[in-house]
Amino acid sequence: MTILSTMLFDGARKRQHTLILAHGAGAPMDSPFMVAFAEGLAATGLCVGRFEFPYMQTRRATGSKRPPDRAPKLQEAWAEVIAAVRNTMPKDGRLIIGGKSMGGRIASLVADDQAADGLVCLGYPFHPLGKPEKTRTEHLAGLKAPTLIVQGTRDTMGNQDAVSGYTLSKKIRLHWLEDGDHSFKPRKKSGRTEEQNWSEGITEVAGFLNKI
Repeated sequence: MTILSTMLFDGARKRQHTLILAHGAGAPMDSPFMVAFAEGLAATGLCVGRFEFPYMQTRRATGSKRPPDRAPKLQEAWAEVIAAVRNTMPKDGRLIIGGKSMGGRIASLVADDQAADGLVCLGYPFHPLGKPEKTRTEHLAGLKAPTLIVQGTRDTMGNQDAVSGYTLSKKIRLHWLEDGDHSFKPRKKSGRTEEQNWSEGITEVAGFLNKI
């Protein structure tokens, strides 16, 4: 079984821009969040692929709650996916990588080495939950790939106040979703809905990618 055969694709495969999205630590590639962003972005004219890391494939096959593998193994999976997808793309196509939370973080670790044309992080985990002192930002200071991070203003892994104090590459653009949590869900008192924040996030990503 090839890596391509296990992936999900939305949108025509031969489009100018291909975006590959990886899931977060706890939910698979067909979670409501991932489906909404993949289908929403494909509707704007992109080809969007989704894949699962090996540990998540094992979860799906066995029903076990196996934790994520360590970063090196996750990075290897990303490299395998990128190579496989590139072999099917138009020669002048643009390949953008990214994902939800952990998926986007691991993509950010390989983006420059894999010569990705862009990077999209949906809810970047700037630090582990409850451990703001353990930041995951060192490599972000020198990132060269054009990058968009879509983040909820009250994300518990990096809210707007905390992130404003980090040193980030000038290639990184942040878009804040009002009152959103780590999955962009706002509180009822905000007057906004989860669907509104998802829709705004999709619009921002599409606009960012169309400029690459």
